[in-house]
This record gives sequence, C-alpha cells and structure tokens, in this order.
Amino acid sequence: MATKALTLYDTTIGKKAVMAASGIILLGFTLGHLSGNLKAYAGPTEFNEYARWLRTMPALLWGARLALIFAFSAHIYSAFSLWRRNKSARPNRYQKKVDLATDYAAKTMYLSGPILLFYVLFHLVHLTFGGQLFGDGTIFGIEGYTWEASNPYNNLVHGFQHWPIVIPYVLGNLALGVHLFHGIWSMFQSIGANHPRYNQYRRDLAIMLAALLTIGNLSFPIAVMAGYLEPTTLRFNFPELL
Repeated sequence: MATKALTLYDTTIGKKAVMAASGIILLGFTLGHLSGNLKAYAGPTEFNEYARWLRTMPALLWGARLALIFAFSAHIYSAFSLWRRNKSARPNRYQKKVDLATDYAAKTMYLSGPILLFYVLFHLVHLTFGGQLFGDGTIFGIEGYTWEASNPYNNLVHGFQHWPIVIPYVLGNLALGVHLFHGIWSMFQSIGANHPRYNQYRRDLAIMLAALLTIGNLSFPIAVMAGYLEPTTLRFNFPELL
C-alpha cells in the first residue's frame, strides 16, 4: 500500500515556519496600518485624503488585501494544526510536566488568537464595510452614530465616543499586544535565530514592537475620549469612497 510522502509543511517545523512567514506579513501590515491611521492627528482633511488615495490605487489596495487573506488563512490554519497535533500527542507518564515560559507563551497565543479573530471581524464591520452594511443608517444600532461615506475621519471619531465600540477595540488591541510579543519572540526561534547571547535583544525587540502597536492603536480612543480628536463639520465629496 502506497503511503503519502511527507512534505516539509507536514512537519511541526514546517508549520512553525509558515506561521513565522505569515506573521511577518501580518506584522508589516499592522505597522503600515498604524502609520496611516496616525494621519488622524494631522486633521480630518489629511486623514480623509489618505483614505481617498488608497481607493485610487486599486492594484495596491487589492494586492494588499489578497496578501493579507492568504497570510491570515495560512496563519490560522497552521496554528490550528499545531494545536490539534499538540492536543492529540500523548505525554509520557514518566515525563514530569514543567510550566516553562514556552508553555505559557503557547497557551497565551491560543487564547489571544481567537480574540484577535473576533476583533478583526468587528473592526472590518465597523470601519471598512460599514457603508455596505448600514448605509446611511445608525451603526450597530447606536443612536447618533451614522455612517458618512465621504468622511472616514468622522466615522472613526464618532465610533470612539461610544463604549460599545471602544471596549471591543481596547480588548482586541490588548490581545494583539500579547500575541505580538510572544509571536515575535517565537518567530526568531522558529527560523533558527536562537542564541543565548542575542535572546535578550529579540526579547527587547518583541517588547518594543508590541508596545508601539498597542500604545499607538489605543491612543485613538483615548484621544477621542479626552476631547483631543473631535468630529469635524467640514464636508467632503470623495466619489472614490462611495
């Protein structure tokens, strides 16, 4: 009876390598996404012009979306495969179980991953597909919060004036920070970049990137709640955003 040849992806190392590669793509997008959102601090015109510019670059926009769909799918599938493999493995009864840092990291990743998946879907419904889902009506049934197709800045600011939007956003970004810390730390180990002399540096890098993205993203609801970012009365006419 013929047996299926074992491919690199069928191995644990292969799945971890795919997670590392897809994680790098997702990390790059997350950094780029934050840099674009920071334009909100430059004012509504700058932020809305940036949103309009993205729509005028369909090759860039859809290329990024397809790459993200592929990376996100590969990341989730590989994580699920590793989780299922670890769960089905029978521990040796003579082996003493030790709650090492790697065990804690893995458990944290499996917990923060589903939270992040919910957050991404919530975020897409909120600020990407809001126009298609809610039209000009009330978003998520929140009174006083309506969709402005040509004014992404107001869609952002009005959203963070309401706790039902703020709470999932904050929880999602806290989960993102934890996920990134352990993900970046283990990513180097997965690709073989693991040496006692340099481990402190990759730990510092993981902390720095996770803190940068978490603080940067959480700054938006904080700025809105503090009154630093306020809705604009300016009118915008961008057919590209309709």
